[in-house]
Amino acid sequence: MTTGSAWAWSQQPYPGEEDHRAKQDMKNAGHEAKDAARDTGQGIKHGTSKAYHSTKRHTRRAAHRTGNAVKGAVNGARDGAHEPQ
Repeated sequence: MTTGSAWAWSQQPYPGEEDHRAKQDMKNAGHEAKDAARDTGQGIKHGTSKAYHSTKRHTRRAAHRTGNAVKGAVNGARDGAHEPQ
């Protein structure tokens, strides 16, 4: 009789518990995939925004520097025309 009761205790407490674990594992995998996709999307959004702002900043800077260089060249030519060497 003691052998039978020991065998009863070695069984799973709930029949089909492995099915529940497998189901929960699949749910967890789905949530992890969703979270990974969300993190990836946020990273792409951040990188895109950073690249946009950097491009905008450097384009404006280049335009201003080019404009200042052209003004300097024009003014230098004008001064040279008024006072030839």
